[in-house]
Amino acid sequence: MLWDQYVFRRGADANDLWDRLFEDRPIRLLYIAGGGFDVRAQSVMRECVNSIRDSGAVVEEAKLLLIDFANYTLDEDLEELTRQNGEELSALFSGIGSVEKLTLGVSEDGDELSASSALRMGTDKVLKMVSNQTDIILDASSLPRVVYLALMTSLLNRLIPDKTAGDALYAGGVNFQVLVAEDAGLDGLIMAEDPSSEIVLVPGFSGAMQAESVQDWPLVWFPILGEHRVQQLQQIMRSDAIPGDAEICPVLPHPSRDPRRADRLLLEYRSPLFDSRRTPTSNILYVHESQPFEAYRQLFGAMSRYRDSMVVLGGCRLVITPFGSKLITLGAGLACFEMRPQDLGAQYGVAIPHAEPTRYVVNPQTVRDSRPEVCSLLLTGEAYK
Repeated sequence: MLWDQYVFRRGADANDLWDRLFEDRPIRLLYIAGGGFDVRAQSVMRECVNSIRDSGAVVEEAKLLLIDFANYTLDEDLEELTRQNGEELSALFSGIGSVEKLTLGVSEDGDELSASSALRMGTDKVLKMVSNQTDIILDASSLPRVVYLALMTSLLNRLIPDKTAGDALYAGGVNFQVLVAEDAGLDGLIMAEDPSSEIVLVPGFSGAMQAESVQDWPLVWFPILGEHRVQQLQQIMRSDAIPGDAEICPVLPHPSRDPRRADRLLLEYRSPLFDSRRTPTSNILYVHESQPFEAYRQLFGAMSRYRDSMVVLGGCRLVITPFGSKLITLGAGLACFEMRPQDLGAQYGVAIPHAEPTRYVVNPQTVRDSRPEVCSLLLTGEAYK
């Protein structure tokens, strides 16, 4: 496993990590964040920028790439919260560097794009900004899950072209962090409504769904369950993405800060998964809610076992659909990145299909009142030399 040993810090320990990581050295930083309504991103940026200043780092170059979104419908109060959040993030970062905005969902001539095209084009634009940085930070706090999954896996693919190399995670000394302001309770209160009929595929993880040569392979589906996402799950099931004979392995958060959370999710998804598809409860996979690398290990292990056992059938397709909270979703993204075959002749494939909602609903005051815990996943760099 790539991250058999890993660096994950939360709360005050994240500040200690940054103090050591940035201490008395030159840095060239690309900071990627979302300009959405989730003000938890401000907590992350404030702590990180303060640590950079206090560490004595020499900031040779720093750029904030603030990603806006054109294809979501929000209530007026959430629109205002989005505007305020973007202004505050720009102000926080302007003390150490410049700010550039990137809008996903429209082409250069102003025409609307499909969700898949917008995601692919946006990811390509971000990758073009990666040049001589010493540090890359991806803040997932205010980004839609399909966007931060696409950016994380694409950046890892850029930094780790050969996953089999002994020093793969060193990645030429580039420190790549994913930051999250974790509040699983708030994640469960954000309503995602009106899922698009278009199934979005994360760039680099589409061949297992689209290639004609693999359509006869059995499919194993790992839906990662989260609150208020039944409509999205049903949209995935109604599409051609998940055949009726697929092996379904629901993924539930346990351990969890709320010990009854997994039970409530089982009840919420009972009809589509257990009544309609007759999914056996023995297929349920439990992953740690607050430890993304443990979720990565559990999912990677399950996917590996299915891949090995289905060799006799000619191959298989391993499909993960993330509806859960941010840390579990990041762990799933790491598992998919490592599982994706480098050999075009491999007898298995990995896909991440998603039914992206077109409307988000949440009480703005609930978002403002959140007291998240800042978490840092250090994925590559000097720590792995």
